[in-house]
Amino acid sequence: MRTLTLVLLLLTACTSYASKDAASGAPRYSTRPHDNEVYAWTYESGFVDPEQAPLSTFAIDVDTASYANVRRYLQQRRQLPPAGAVRIEELLNAFEYNDPAPAGGAAVGVQVDAASAPWTPLHRLVRIAITGKSMQRSMRPDANLVFLIDTSGSMKDTDKLPLVKRSLFLLLDQLEARDRVAIVTYARGANTVLPSTSLTQRSRIEDAIDSLKARGSTNGSAGLESAYERAAEGFIESGVNRVILCTDGDFNRGRTSRHELQSLIQKRAKSGVYLSVLGLGQGNLNDANLELLADHGNGHYAYIDSLDEARRVLSQQLEANLVTVAEGVKAQVEFNPSKVAAYRLIGYENRRIADNEFANDNAMGGVLGGGRTVVALYEIIPHGYGHARPGVESYKYRGTQEADAPRRGADSAELLTVKVRYQKPGGGQSTRIEVSLVDGGRSYEEASEDFRFTAAVAAFGMVLRESPHRGGASYGLVQELAGGTRGEERSEFRSLVRAAERFARD
Repeated sequence: MRTLTLVLLLLTACTSYASKDAASGAPRYSTRPHDNEVYAWTYESGFVDPEQAPLSTFAIDVDTASYANVRRYLQQRRQLPPAGAVRIEELLNAFEYNDPAPAGGAAVGVQVDAASAPWTPLHRLVRIAITGKSMQRSMRPDANLVFLIDTSGSMKDTDKLPLVKRSLFLLLDQLEARDRVAIVTYARGANTVLPSTSLTQRSRIEDAIDSLKARGSTNGSAGLESAYERAAEGFIESGVNRVILCTDGDFNRGRTSRHELQSLIQKRAKSGVYLSVLGLGQGNLNDANLELLADHGNGHYAYIDSLDEARRVLSQQLEANLVTVAEGVKAQVEFNPSKVAAYRLIGYENRRIADNEFANDNAMGGVLGGGRTVVALYEIIPHGYGHARPGVESYKYRGTQEADAPRRGADSAELLTVKVRYQKPGGGQSTRIEVSLVDGGRSYEEASEDFRFTAAVAAFGMVLRESPHRGGASYGLVQELAGGTRGEERSEFRSLVRAAERFARD
């Protein structure tokens, strides 16, 4: 009996997918059997009644790590990813879209559209696209960059430190003589390998990168402190001031708890120095730590699973990932209860903020890079469908048909209104944008190619997570939805869907 109990305890420890502690609300974390990868679990929220909660508020999220990590599971590990690794907003925002640039020289533009939800055709799907202004390369501000590189023993594998070195050489190719680079490493402690150095001395920078070797334990907090100090020393007013952290996230010395790391990074985020987090490797990837650092450090989190991904993040998308055109970016959607019986935001679970923080310029928002488009999707149950929420029986004291719909807002044809606030880099008073949507009743087939593709990506994420809200979504439906979209990265997406379907059958 004691042996059986011990076996059960070990199995529980090895396979514990993260959940939320019911008493404290604190998140737990997950690993897969036989590895030590850590993911923060997020529960999907259900449908919300706009009579009870007419507002939905969230900070934008520019992270893309989840998509590359899902790809790594499917292509390299040849298995389905754990649900905690699948963050639908990061899948959506890993792709480029053709939404129009902001009008009239504004820093931010907003587009809103609606069509039927392909996994539940009687529902409506609303796509919100928030786009940052682009700028010519010659107009980019001077850059003050600090490469913060984990050189602990866990980084010795070929897909870690050696890949970091090759990736940073790609980034150097995109910089100008007017830019400066410093290099800080950390293992047992922090070490400034290269003080802030002009790109006119590129060979000196390359030699410093080449000299890096992996050894020792991992004092990530000491590295962060030192990197931000170097960034402050070289701070360029109105320039690009950024720490680029390259690590597997396995912090085991110094401040290691999530609370301590969050406190550290929030304090440093107020300095005007932005953060890029590049996650690497497998087996001990601490995705939960890296996402936390990016979310609370005015940052962006990407996962580098190959040199091709490094090229995409550090070369092809350099402007979007390096140059901030707006910070403190938040969205708030107000739903018309005479048109909407229930709604839900797909993804963004850990980016939701209190409604009263929308107008508070000191409250957390997201950062938006030049030329980047951030997408959010809402699934809406219109009045007349029957039930206010799936799984809920008809109300006794409130009708569910169109004739019984709430009268508040009945004189308006608008389905909803999207409000976005953003600040200039460095803070200050926010600018407010407002866009209303009248739903023209378009079918999914009549929607734009970008609309159809974002729906396909969201459906893929729901199937991978085994979402209770996936309706009729399946791998087969996702392939059908994405079948008419064009482009190399969208073709890769379709190949991942086919791979996931194969592994799901095994």
